[in-house]
Amino acid sequence: MTDGELVHLETGGGIATITLDSPHNRNALSRRLVSELTAGLRAADADASVRAIVLTHTGTTFCAGADLSEAASGSMSEAASVLLGMIRGIIDLPTPVIASVDGNARAGGIGLIGACDIAVVGPRSTFALTEVRLGLAPAVISVALLPRLDPRAASRYYLTGETFDGAEAVRIGLATIATDDVGASVASITANLLKASPQGLAESKRLATAPIREAIAAHGDMMVDLSARLFASDEAREGMVAFLERRPPRWAADPDAQGPGT
Repeated sequence: MTDGELVHLETGGGIATITLDSPHNRNALSRRLVSELTAGLRAADADASVRAIVLTHTGTTFCAGADLSEAASGSMSEAASVLLGMIRGIIDLPTPVIASVDGNARAGGIGLIGACDIAVVGPRSTFALTEVRLGLAPAVISVALLPRLDPRAASRYYLTGETFDGAEAVRIGLATIATDDVGASVASITANLLKASPQGLAESKRLATAPIREAIAAHGDMMVDLSARLFASDEAREGMVAFLERRPPRWAADPDAQGPGT
């Protein structure tokens, strides 16, 4: 571990633990964090002793999604392409990746969970696909999410941006286990993974992730283009500036102004 790192990698006992540690922006997917996370995943994959990777976080937020301070000040075309590459990288790793989450996940952070093979979520976990409230859509992350999510649930949470908990995350297919003891559940899963052969893990993961790999091949580039176009729009700029200024965007309805039946 090095001072100033936003992502820490530790290995031991056949397990690589990658920890997101960027508290100043709630582990948002800044260019630097994505670069360090990608490097950590590659380093873990290159270590022949590693049989499973655990992706976790410090603080009360797993990942807040895109770094809107960066998005509001420049083109997001490259960032969208890099995000797709990171999702593809997690899927293509022969090593299983377990998300260990006991905090909030929003937007792109949910896509990160969707890319993981197994997701364990704790009692402090909440989730929301908030893009729709910012003039955006869950474009790039859809390649990892839509093959996993219940279609009706995807429609609901894509369109409303509302918050849901760990139990609901399990019900709709985003998470594997909701538990009061994330550490114990992750330890039980990794203990079972350590009993499996590397070849068996790699080929079994390829079978399980086939729908996501197909979605990336079919729609990945189109989703990058859509994401870049939306981030560049006037409506999204208003949404991001409003978020950073902690005010409602101009299109947000005032619920107090709406009477019954309107």
